[in-house]
Amino acid sequence: MKDQRLERERYWNEVKAAAEYIKSKDNRKFEVALVLGSGLGPIADRIENVKRLPYSEIPGCPVSTAPGHEGNLLIGTLAGQNVVAMQGRFHYYEGYSMEKVVFLIRVMAVLGVNSLILTNAAGGVNRAFNPGDLMIITDHIGFNCVSPLIGPNIEELGPRFNDQTHVYDPQYIALAKQVAQDLDISLQEGIYYYTQGPSYETPAEIQAIGRLGGDAVGMSTVPEAICANHAGIRIFGLSCITNYAAGIIDEPLNHEEVLAIGAKVSAQAVALVEGMLNSM
Repeated sequence: MKDQRLERERYWNEVKAAAEYIKSKDNRKFEVALVLGSGLGPIADRIENVKRLPYSEIPGCPVSTAPGHEGNLLIGTLAGQNVVAMQGRFHYYEGYSMEKVVFLIRVMAVLGVNSLILTNAAGGVNRAFNPGDLMIITDHIGFNCVSPLIGPNIEELGPRFNDQTHVYDPQYIALAKQVAQDLDISLQEGIYYYTQGPSYETPAEIQAIGRLGGDAVGMSTVPEAICANHAGIRIFGLSCITNYAAGIIDEPLNHEEVLAIGAKVSAQAVALVEGMLNSM
């Protein structure tokens, strides 16, 4: 236990050092953070007065290795809000510990971020969904997720046992629906099911996920949501349905398809996010 506490203290010092490094580059107060998933990177192009901090230059920060994840922390303004955005995220399947997967989420908490927009590419499990749909995440199923909160608790961030009744903020969900209606953007809503990856799921696994209540499936977001919720950050989650999950149709899955569909719907995702920021 003593070794665990020493390791947690070392990790917490790394988080604070990374936050101090970012403040040294730009000391404004950041209200909102964004995590840009596969194919949704074009949101980054809308950030004004942007400063790019490569992950490799941030103390203690891992580096993105997944295709479509550029690996920069972006600082600037979007729709009048001071934002910090992850242009690429970290996944458990890349071989990182869960503490590293959520490293920048904890840095954001230290920076004082109070709202987080999580975006991702996901496979459609719900048979009413089609590639190109945008889905509001109303809840998640993380049975397969190694919790980033395992080990000695970081009391400065949140409680030992955090409530997850409303991980995804109901007011932000209502706001997204209103913005989508105003902009004539079609939205689905549903439950996101987390898998560790990197293999896509088998048809039998997709059947099981559907029976458990999952509407979309992916390999990210849930660790970040758990960590942000622990720190008291309000969360909005948005999935781009980039493909039918395995077994829905008889076609093989590939990551190039994920990126291509994400790029096609990026304009709608950008409009929705900017519309929300205008009212947050």
